[in-house]
Amino acid sequence: MKLPKNQDKREMSLKSITPRTIPPIVSIVGYSGSGKTKLIEKLISAFEQRGVRVGTIKHDVHGFEMDRPGKDSWRHKQAGASTTIITSPRQIGMVMDADHDHHPLELMPLMAGMDIVLVEGFKRANLPKIEVFRSKNGKPPACQGDKNLIAVVSNTSLDWSVPRYAADDFESLTDVIIQKFGLNGIVNRSWERAVCF
Repeated sequence: MKLPKNQDKREMSLKSITPRTIPPIVSIVGYSGSGKTKLIEKLISAFEQRGVRVGTIKHDVHGFEMDRPGKDSWRHKQAGASTTIITSPRQIGMVMDADHDHHPLELMPLMAGMDIVLVEGFKRANLPKIEVFRSKNGKPPACQGDKNLIAVVSNTSLDWSVPRYAADDFESLTDVIIQKFGLNGIVNRSWERAVCF
């Protein structure tokens, strides 16, 4: 990639990429052990059945290691590569150095072609969010009263100002998300016909 005159390579980042369209982003929040990952798995499946392409982002404030020691791509990173991409006929994986904790909006260029992006975490971000609340966890609500909270998933009766869905009612929650974010035109019509008959 040829850089514009006087532009340092370090200035190139995801921030410099402008997406043509940004899919809706919904952050699934709650404390550890509340069931966020399980809900996201169910939502992904429900969206996919409806023909909606889903991207996901998992926030990990503690850091992570995706690659396996000894594999070629791991060795490339260990040798000093800033970005390593592994590709096959079925998947692409990328490990890239980061100079800060990226906001989901900064990562949207990587979500080209997605109809919606579900984010696990980022409970303090200014994003539409759904809280998964489990009273047995012994922790207080993470986002009660947050102006961006659009729903709560809990089997506990709650007096919140947003709709509550039972933990196993992911189909209704999927329908509400489709309505709220205008994804009706994307939904696979053959799926709707199959449900109606």
